[in-house]
Amino acid sequence: MNNMNLIPVYPEIFLLIATSAILLIDMFLPESKRVITYLLSLAALVVCAVLTFADLNSGATVYTFNNMFVSDPLANLLKLFTYLGVGVTLIYSRQYNTARGITGGMLGGEYYALALFALLGQMVMISGNSFLSIYLGLELMSLSLYALVALRRDHAASTEAGMKYFILGALASGFLLYGMSMLYGATGGALELNEVFRAIVSGTVDRTPLVFGIVFVVAGLAFKLGAVPFHMWVPDVYQGSPTPVTLLLGAAPKLATFAITFRLLVEGMLPLAVDWQQMLMVLAVLSIILGNVTAIAQTNIKRMLAYSTISHMGFMLLGMMSGVVDGNLFSAVNAYSSSLFYAVTYVITTLGSFGVIILLSRSGFEADTLDDFKGLNQRSPWFAAVMMIMMFSLAGIPPLVGFYAKLSVLQAAMATGQIWLPVLAVIFSLIGAFYYIRVVKVMYFDEPADNSKIVATPEMRVVLSLNGIAALAIGLWPGHLMDACTNAIVTTLATFLSKVVA
Repeated sequence: MNNMNLIPVYPEIFLLIATSAILLIDMFLPESKRVITYLLSLAALVVCAVLTFADLNSGATVYTFNNMFVSDPLANLLKLFTYLGVGVTLIYSRQYNTARGITGGMLGGEYYALALFALLGQMVMISGNSFLSIYLGLELMSLSLYALVALRRDHAASTEAGMKYFILGALASGFLLYGMSMLYGATGGALELNEVFRAIVSGTVDRTPLVFGIVFVVAGLAFKLGAVPFHMWVPDVYQGSPTPVTLLLGAAPKLATFAITFRLLVEGMLPLAVDWQQMLMVLAVLSIILGNVTAIAQTNIKRMLAYSTISHMGFMLLGMMSGVVDGNLFSAVNAYSSSLFYAVTYVITTLGSFGVIILLSRSGFEADTLDDFKGLNQRSPWFAAVMMIMMFSLAGIPPLVGFYAKLSVLQAAMATGQIWLPVLAVIFSLIGAFYYIRVVKVMYFDEPADNSKIVATPEMRVVLSLNGIAALAIGLWPGHLMDACTNAIVTTLATFLSKVVA
């Protein structure tokens, strides 16, 4: 412990202490004072962001805890967006939770504590440089999310969703752990990703158990991403969960799952890219096809966005599988940075989409069907415009951020020489545009089914407005975010490879 550098782990240490303190403080707060828990949770996120931003500015890569934990530009960038995702979710969900209170089974303080513990797990996943630390972070995040999904234990749909998520999530974790154990055995007991890389490059490792290990690892990652054919939990869990919990599931965790996908497949098993790229290609194609086609038949908007998520994870995997082409690391950097950019921008648009759904929900009423969006333009032109921006962005319509994200991934796929891949992705994106445009049609051309006043806290109105503006602004000027993603990938890969060679 005397030789251990704890500075890179300050954000995690602080969040653990802060979350434990918030949980204890909340035990003594009456329902009327629960705003204190909310404010303390946001304050904890701000402090974590300041600590992480200081590391990001330094640009240094630091390994600690016997190389089990790494602080590098990729980790710091993803953590900042993860804080943003969780913070915006807490702001959006405050009114929803307050309106339901204990009678709705949300038990306010538990929601904030579990959300922060899930965030802590995501941070450990993002900085994991060992099979052990990655799996530890994954389980911390997953167990917190299982509890959140089933938090409204007096609602049958929520309880059913929690049970499905728990069982299938445990199965996915088992797949991932079994794959890691096979890689551990095949590489002579290597746990650190750089040691795994060295063992594979040495050429002394039996290839058969390695390939089997990759199959199980990719299957476990596909479960966590919700990619076809491991997607069966996504629609039911999205629909059955309370809407703020659905947002906690659908936003920030995608960044953490991208991180472990990059760590395990690229940093740990880049020499075996030929094997896992083919698997990712199958997952990407099936996800894009099934996600877009099935979403058309949905009338529940949360279920529709669940299938939309499946198709978008297909696009992200399309970027990941377009990495190394004939040993060209330049194409790899372009592909991985495009995939990272896609993940970040997807989180931004998901936050805005579910933010409007939460905005329209009120005590005793869930705005989770397409009919609930009828005539929204007549009730609130501004928030109808925000939802329209989100839908058009998810559909990939210029000049919104979703268009540039899809374009960058398609360009990376084109570089592989398999022209049919981007062509297929474009065709099914056009098919998928139907269900996004249908939401816009309902908002602008149908008569409102409900003329009640839209009530929202001032901070929710401000943040939701900024969310919509961000989706438009980043689409018009994507260069800064794309440069940040590219620099993070370049620096992280260069540092990792130099450490492996050394």
